[in-house]
Amino acid sequence: MKISIATVRLSTLIIPAAVVLLMAACKQGTQQHTVKITPRNTAINESNAYNNLFLDSTDVEKFITKQQLNDTIANMMRSFYNARNFEYAWFDTRGLTEQALGFRSLYDYSTDTATANKQLEARLNELAAEDDTTVSARDAGIVKTELQLTRRFIDYARHTFDDPDPELLEQFIPVQRHKTMELAAAVAARINDKGSDHPVYRKMKELLPKYIDIARKGGWPAITADKKKYKKGDRGPAVMAIRKRLQFTGELPGNDTLAVFDDALETAVKTYQQHHGYTPTGTVTDTLLTELNVPTDARIRQLLMNMERMRWAPAEPEGRLIMINIPEFVLHAWNGKEKAFDMPVVVGREGQHTTMFSGELNQVVFNPYWHVPRSIVSKEILPKLEKDENYLEENDMEVTGERNGLPVVRQRPGEKNSLGRVKFLFPNSFNIYLHDTPIKSLFEKDKRAYSHGCIRVSDPAKLARYVLEGTSGWGPEKIDSALNKGDKEKYVKVKQPIPVLIVYYTAVADEQGQLQFREDIYGHDARLAQKMFSDAPAAP
Repeated sequence: MKISIATVRLSTLIIPAAVVLLMAACKQGTQQHTVKITPRNTAINESNAYNNLFLDSTDVEKFITKQQLNDTIANMMRSFYNARNFEYAWFDTRGLTEQALGFRSLYDYSTDTATANKQLEARLNELAAEDDTTVSARDAGIVKTELQLTRRFIDYARHTFDDPDPELLEQFIPVQRHKTMELAAAVAARINDKGSDHPVYRKMKELLPKYIDIARKGGWPAITADKKKYKKGDRGPAVMAIRKRLQFTGELPGNDTLAVFDDALETAVKTYQQHHGYTPTGTVTDTLLTELNVPTDARIRQLLMNMERMRWAPAEPEGRLIMINIPEFVLHAWNGKEKAFDMPVVVGREGQHTTMFSGELNQVVFNPYWHVPRSIVSKEILPKLEKDENYLEENDMEVTGERNGLPVVRQRPGEKNSLGRVKFLFPNSFNIYLHDTPIKSLFEKDKRAYSHGCIRVSDPAKLARYVLEGTSGWGPEKIDSALNKGDKEKYVKVKQPIPVLIVYYTAVADEQGQLQFREDIYGHDARLAQKMFSDAPAAP
């Protein structure tokens, strides 16, 4: 079940500015009222649009007529698309946009039983699962889904927050690209920015002027290296450049120009490594030099892109929350405002991405069978069987049937099981869940994108105790026993299901208000930058 914003507290971690704007603008009731239609904004065109697809205006009118929409909703849709010059809101040529995926996390389909809405959810599942899609603006199915989503967005806003100002709805989804510094200055100067009511977004906004100021003064200079590694005791121009670079962003206090790698510089390097997801060794490698040489304007774009993502994140509940930040490779567990713990995780590798969405963790399975996905059976199991006919038995696997010409394979519980001793289920259409793993060495790496899409956890016992707290008969001793003994699969229903958010933040302020940057492992930033900024470099 997705998180219903109507039933949760708007609180501290990540709260959508869009939602707050809607609440600030709402009127009592959802009765029909006169909507002033925004004139068509013909300044928006293919050369400056955020999304690179445009509707035919007649498509909107046909949809309104076919759906028999009342005048209020009909005029809100007309106004919404006039403000965009009929630019698509939820699709670009690659498929669903990040805003579309974000809206799916906001909307609770489990409480909406209308057949049309269930059909829309099924269609979104298909689209979200497709890779390397090329979308046509004239595809009738895409046109219909686009307009259904906009109607859903308007309905959601009106019924969840009463009747919001239509003009505010038109501003929620970006319309056009801007130059990096122009957009940064506009965001920093925005007075009535409701997103800044919340700690994470607010801290990022507070730090934005610091980076703007650095950029206006020419940015930090690139470090020219004459070797691949620098450590304490080294001397030379490159060491001086590293020192100056860390002074720009505050890891190293002061403004001295020493050319020696001393204790203070080593401490500063460790701090920088922690803020960028590296083991704090205090040694500057060629990989870290690449990170240090990311230009100032690129970091500004990173800040702005992630602030945009936060506008669409579901609000957290009153109680417990699990958030997995994919580029950070970390699971964050919360008890209300208090952090319970952080836990290293392994996420999907390139080509088998872990998807961004929200759900509710409601079951724990001890000693699970691994029902091998058909894609893995086809691409991995069958080729291995051709080389070794004993492969299945050697890996505690068995064939339980056949489906569409492929064997149905499962792996028995035990030490060899790819899911380890426990998995944590939160129903979703992507077949993603949390699980243990027998391969512990991957958690020692800084970058941990190795799975087929599911999320492997480093300390399953700690997570099981957290999840099953309050579940009758499942105290720490029972959990430890289930993890260490037996080979029979056992499902345990969680007494209080826990919201799970899977997000993609490459820049975020932590609990201490310190900016944390991470690598764009799936290329989402590179693609989003092309949509948001007219001066972004071409995506690789």
